[in-house]
Amino acid sequence: MNILDDISYNLYKGVAKNVTHAVQIAIDEGYPAEEILQKGLLRGMDIVGRLFQEGDYYVPEVIVAARAMNAGVEILKPLLQKQGIASMGKVVLGAVKGDLHDIGKNLVKLMMESNGLEVIDLGTDVPAEQFVQVAINENCQIIAMSALLTTSMGAMKEVMKQLHLAGVRERFKVMIGGAPVSARYCEQIGADAYTPDAAAAANRALKFCKPEYMP
Repeated sequence: MNILDDISYNLYKGVAKNVTHAVQIAIDEGYPAEEILQKGLLRGMDIVGRLFQEGDYYVPEVIVAARAMNAGVEILKPLLQKQGIASMGKVVLGAVKGDLHDIGKNLVKLMMESNGLEVIDLGTDVPAEQFVQVAINENCQIIAMSALLTTSMGAMKEVMKQLHLAGVRERFKVMIGGAPVSARYCEQIGADAYTPDAAAAANRALKFCKPEYMP
């Protein structure tokens, strides 16, 4: 097992101490920071995402692994910044107006950040206009919304309306999720993607940030 494999293994096992130790060894051995990130840390999170989607990992294991990922990234940050390594993409995230639930949203944030995305978390009970304004001001690629209540789902439609009114609908990919949300509802309101869990949301967001998907 080489040092990058060691990083990936300890990350999906959630052993933060071993992850940080292995990352430092990789740096000392002269591995480029981007290679450590891509082939060590992010590869480990890919395994976590797959295990989560297959039902072999649950929320606690994902949170522990994400914390190990973030610990490794903290060591790499100065090197990544020095090399000018940009984030994989930028997402504005929040629970829509009328919804105060944040457990699922927070897990999505963890998974997205652990996969190299920059996330602006607006919290809960977020007005439609705020999603749109922040996405514009921060030059995001993605707007990601969650709702846990059927009574708050309609706020997602309002965000779509505000995007059209502002004339910026085509600038952003819009992702939605939450217990009462479905692929059918996504199609009804004209959003770009519905994802059933945090791992799927991170994977779809990464795809949306590729040049071929952006306007």
